[in-house]
Amino acid sequence: MATPITIGAAAGEYMEAVLVTEWRARPGDRVRAGDVVAVVETAKAATEVEAPCDGVLGRIAAGEGGEVAIDTPLGFILAEGEDEGEAETAGEPEYAAASDPAPETRQATPMPAPARQPGGRVVASPVARRLARAAGLDLSHLAGSGPRGRIKRRDVEAALAAAPGVDAALPVVLLHGFAADAAIWSALAAELGRDRALLRPELPGHGKAPPPPGAGFNGLVAPMLEWLDAQQAARLHLVGHSLGGAVALALAGQRPGRIASLTLIAPAGLGPGIDGEALAGICRATHPESLLPWLRRLVADPGLIGDDYARAAMAGRGAALRAAQTALAGRLFPDGTQGFDLRPVLAGVDVPLRLIWGREDAILPWRQALAAPGHAGLHLLPGTGHMPHVEAPQLVARILREVLAAAQSGGGDRA
Repeated sequence: MATPITIGAAAGEYMEAVLVTEWRARPGDRVRAGDVVAVVETAKAATEVEAPCDGVLGRIAAGEGGEVAIDTPLGFILAEGEDEGEAETAGEPEYAAASDPAPETRQATPMPAPARQPGGRVVASPVARRLARAAGLDLSHLAGSGPRGRIKRRDVEAALAAAPGVDAALPVVLLHGFAADAAIWSALAAELGRDRALLRPELPGHGKAPPPPGAGFNGLVAPMLEWLDAQQAARLHLVGHSLGGAVALALAGQRPGRIASLTLIAPAGLGPGIDGEALAGICRATHPESLLPWLRRLVADPGLIGDDYARAAMAGRGAALRAAQTALAGRLFPDGTQGFDLRPVLAGVDVPLRLIWGREDAILPWRQALAAPGHAGLHLLPGTGHMPHVEAPQLVARILREVLAAAQSGGGDRA
């Protein structure tokens, strides 16, 4: 029988739920008892969750950014040869799905006094604490609607709704580009700080994610659409780079109600031109020495990419991953041309929208950004190539903070 992964002894006396901040394993990964498979945020601190036994990670019941009751499984570990279906009824998450916001968005019930434990500590859920911390909201002045007056997410959201101009800190989704992985966002994440939830999923066929199940661009988007639908947050900010920018744009086109803002960093899909030679070189490289010149083509200053960077990048590019990305590149960029066109989707985007592009981009020409609608903000970064979030993380973080603030104010970029 599937073995549930639970928060276990990390739960405290007054704790009802935890916030899942990171999964360090993916469905299908083999794990051993004691391996750290997830990280959750409790009322006390960030806590690592270990695998309770050897096996294969099966269904994840609580995705990153989701709040789950402490007695509910975060996911399941399957024994060798065990069917995934055996985990389906072993336990269901006791948190509201994104399509059913009622429990978290209903009007907070007034309470006679703020919730406090003996000794003066405010009793609040991890999600409530994170939202309040990001918005600068003092929980000691807030009454809670949960058991024993516990402050819930709905209480914080109600307080923020009553204070226009306070940032409700919706999660930010960062989608990396072709042949990269979630680690590429490290510099930008450090600039943005820890006060906002950053979700960094990996595109199919990248990092630890399996290859896309379908052919073409739609086959790449489909798993990411499932991932988006599984997120508990009602709305999210989307940020995408290169191929990840194209995926972000496609997600915004298919789920416009879920997207609070859209920031595209040198996105694909806005014209036929692309440096197919560089893509092919990255795909076929089997040694750091052969990968290095192609990585340097991604930036304006080749000195940013040294031998150590190339060795680290090559270490994660095994034969199976290279083969999957070579096949994907052949479908998406046949004969060195972008084989999909998202300009009609871009024209229909109706949320705060920014495009960030390096003037020295040798992979995707910045003039493709001129396909953007009139309300979009366009930032052309001098002395920057195809990787603005790596080459100029401080500036990109500043731009992102501006678009997040614009989305919060409700005025967008149309004011």
